[in-house]
Amino acid sequence: MQVLKRLSFFVFTSILFFLIITPSELHSDEKQLHTREMNMMTWQEFQNLVPEKIETVLLPVGSIEPHGVIPSGTDSLAPKAMSLEIASELNALIAPTLNYGVTPSMKAYPGAVTISSSAYVLFLKDILKSLADQKFINTIILNGHGGNTECLQQASSEISNEKKVRVLVVNWWSLAADETQEIFGENGGHAGNNETAYIQAVFPEYIRPEQYHQDMATVNAKNNSWFAVPVPSAILLYEKGQGYPTFDMSQAKEYFDKVNQKVTALIKDVIRKWDMAQLYRK
Repeated sequence: MQVLKRLSFFVFTSILFFLIITPSELHSDEKQLHTREMNMMTWQEFQNLVPEKIETVLLPVGSIEPHGVIPSGTDSLAPKAMSLEIASELNALIAPTLNYGVTPSMKAYPGAVTISSSAYVLFLKDILKSLADQKFINTIILNGHGGNTECLQQASSEISNEKKVRVLVVNWWSLAADETQEIFGENGGHAGNNETAYIQAVFPEYIRPEQYHQDMATVNAKNNSWFAVPVPSAILLYEKGQGYPTFDMSQAKEYFDKVNQKVTALIKDVIRKWDMAQLYRK
């Protein structure tokens, strides 16, 4: 009887151990990985991870320019926040954010900083080369600024072919157009409902709705009907009567989650298809 009791106790504690300890053990690698940010790692930690355990790096890029009544660093803050949210699911590291971008049309606004396209392409190419030399197979550029797009595509194409690596550029606000319609029931805009919501979900204390009024916004020109430098407003709507900021926290949180899910799904699918085709696989 005593043996039976001991056996029962052993079985009970074993089951309890499995239920309580095993789930955490399943994530032991994640716990040992105290950060996914490259600039917070020692070189020894990096060496132990890449490329044996981690093949993918996220590179957030943006700009510093006016965004209505949200931070001027929004174009960089959004992709950085996104990378922190999705890196674990993608088993990726996060490269330091490129906070400056190509924004000559907003250079006149207080606090704006711009880089020439030629300088930006050269800078990007050197960074992409270095990431390839560090043995990353997949470089995912999370872009937060439309003015960077042409440069990003040029640099990515050249370095992918030169270094035999895979590069994906994601313009999150364009990718999430359906989510913008789903959450807000209308189109978005630069510093509009979509960007404001994404930043509000992460940095609500830096949003200034008390400074906002609708006349701060201008509708983008259609069919190249006009062009102005500096742009007349820091809030630029994609369509007339649509895209004004809502400052609704419940919408912000839902939008943040849905955008991150959309971006993650795209990255996973592209990597899966790269692998399926055995592209640049040694």
